[in-house]
Amino acid sequence: MNRIQHILDKAEREGVLHRTRPMVKPAAPGGNGATALGEFEAPRALAAAAPVEVPHASPATLFPAARAIRSTVLDPYLVAATQGTGIAAEQYRALRTRIMQVSHGGAAHTVLITSPGRGEGKSLTAANLALTMGQDYQRRICVVDADFRAPQQHRLFGLAETPGLSDVLLGRAPLEEALVTIEDLGLTVLPAGLPPDHPAELLGTSAMRRTLDTLRSRFDRIVIDAPAAAPLADVGVLMPLVDGVLLVVRAGITSKPAIHEAVAAIDPAKCLGLVLNEAT
Repeated sequence: MNRIQHILDKAEREGVLHRTRPMVKPAAPGGNGATALGEFEAPRALAAAAPVEVPHASPATLFPAARAIRSTVLDPYLVAATQGTGIAAEQYRALRTRIMQVSHGGAAHTVLITSPGRGEGKSLTAANLALTMGQDYQRRICVVDADFRAPQQHRLFGLAETPGLSDVLLGRAPLEEALVTIEDLGLTVLPAGLPPDHPAELLGTSAMRRTLDTLRSRFDRIVIDAPAAAPLADVGVLMPLVDGVLLVVRAGITSKPAIHEAVAAIDPAKCLGLVLNEAT
């Protein structure tokens, strides 16, 4: 807890001193322990996207989804794919390794990524983390967009928004048709789907639990891009369904009270740590 307090103090201090400008590469994580991963800085997404060439993954590692594509147009800040040898990509790999360390090598089978509010880098962190997991372990990795309020994964990976998770939960599409396997990335994406009228209620249904159970049986790792932790009820609904939670905060932007409120909403037994984004 002392390490978390140190991160909170630094975030507040930097927020008082200046408004942190967008960064182009992350700084190395620091600290250790099960309650704080340390400080991590992820690049902010651009509106434009550019095609990239990535190493081809072994087909044996991929779950055969009904929608399978070989390549796609990625957001340029998916650096784990677009800049595989760059410093920024290396820091996402360091974050992946630290998560494995604090989860004792494999306990965090399903990881939920959230933040106190919007625009703090959680979606980019989720996408890049999933990419690095697939690259390192050559296992079956799925990134799930459960943020029905502000979905981003379909845009980051250059995919259609629907069919997706909401369509599966409402019975409009089978899971196999909603999953998209990107063969060149060794990754499967489950987009958010059409925005539902009642997001929290839909995430709390038995259909959501069954869907995650099915994904657990088919993938080695699942990374969930979740809505903000506070004041929404969505994360509280998803908490019992996951193994670990990672909280992304933005230095100089996220207020200390908002961070405390978000931390309070997370089950301490499942908190893998905090990522301090855009730290100087």
